[in-house]
Amino acid sequence: MYNNVKLEKGLYNLSGKSFSQALEALDPSENYSDTPLANLDAFERQLKRFNIKVSGSDCDMVEKFFTTTESAVLFPEFVRRCIKKGFDDSVLNNIVAVSTKCESNIYSGCVISDTTTYSTTAQGASLPTASVTEPSSSVSLSKYGRMITASYEALRQQKLDVFGVMLKGVGIKLANSVLGSAVTALKANITPTTVSTLNYSALTSLFGSFDDFNMNCVMLSPANTATVLALTQMENASADEQGRVKLPFGAEIICTPKVDDATVIGLDKNFALEIITSSDIVLETDKLISNQLDRIAVSVNCGFRRITDSAVKTLKIGS
Repeated sequence: MYNNVKLEKGLYNLSGKSFSQALEALDPSENYSDTPLANLDAFERQLKRFNIKVSGSDCDMVEKFFTTTESAVLFPEFVRRCIKKGFDDSVLNNIVAVSTKCESNIYSGCVISDTTTYSTTAQGASLPTASVTEPSSSVSLSKYGRMITASYEALRQQKLDVFGVMLKGVGIKLANSVLGSAVTALKANITPTTVSTLNYSALTSLFGSFDDFNMNCVMLSPANTATVLALTQMENASADEQGRVKLPFGAEIICTPKVDDATVIGLDKNFALEIITSSDIVLETDKLISNQLDRIAVSVNCGFRRITDSAVKTLKIGS
């Protein structure tokens, strides 16, 4: 049972396993089906074990994690999950078709060449070929991170929900820094269509330029997003429950400063982009467990690759 799990910092250093996976191996969630704890994972059950409340009106303070040496082991995972939540809630997840885990910082993958027109084939004739081969170049993964400086004395009386929101903000900013590489991968070697101004006609033409795929996402700079939202055709547009705004023909607007004012990127987000990571969000755990919070290093190694060229089209605004 979860009350008997021995928590030690070595659980963060098991080869091929994250801390959460190590906890699940020691305390499988399947053992709690049809019980009041069925909706909790192994980490959340440990929070319950030590009565650590991370949200709500009776939310605890940071120092609650350091009540015992075992409960202190949970703190780095709390920090990681908050940052990961911010990372995952960013617009990055809205444009990635598939995520790939790579054991090194160099990734090759494969490419498909499928340019012959799909049509009927005469009896006895050879079928047109779609070739899957190794790419001519590899993707080099880059490291993105942040060093958070703080002291235990400054944080120990801070409510965990407030600290969690701060950490989520770090995660969002980390994802936004990564987004720049995603934009570069999407538009690399794509010949843009030049338009004099960004208007509704330009957007519908971009939408209509897709053949086999569907432009369900359009990436715009903040200035161009404001221009589009001010169009007459957008007068009846409204955000959905997730705050997403769509063009009348269904493409979701992604507003990001990582796209410059002279560029518009249209894509089928189900086929366009692959994110490659060599690790999840990484923290230095030893200092966090011993409440030496003067420096919290958080980082992620990742890179991007365009999977399907024809799932991406771009506009260039101006001459």
